[in-house]
Amino acid sequence: MALARNIAIVALVAFAVVVVPGGSNAADVVVAVISLAFLGVMAWFGRRLYMENRMTLWALTTVHRALLYGGLAVAFMTLVATPRLWESGAGKLAWIALLAASASALYYVWVESRRYRI
Repeated sequence: MALARNIAIVALVAFAVVVVPGGSNAADVVVAVISLAFLGVMAWFGRRLYMENRMTLWALTTVHRALLYGGLAVAFMTLVATPRLWESGAGKLAWIALLAASASALYYVWVESRRYRI
């Protein structure tokens, strides 16, 4: 019963977007608001994660910290540029190479952070 109700609600909303004048614009606004809310939650989560691990991050050497932040930046920029990179074969290879390089940099920093040194 609940499944049928949920399907009916989705169908009604889709019908309203198609039939009502300006429904497409309203749907675009709703998607934009949801996207901004998601980005806000991700920013809050990133700040919270940083604040909880601040001591661990500052315990890393400067080189390892730069490698960590650089790997995160490369991964972020690669994911942002995904539509453009996937337009060509070379772009797809660059996308894979950039994500693999950033993942290996993050893994290297993680391994080095666990190594005990005197």
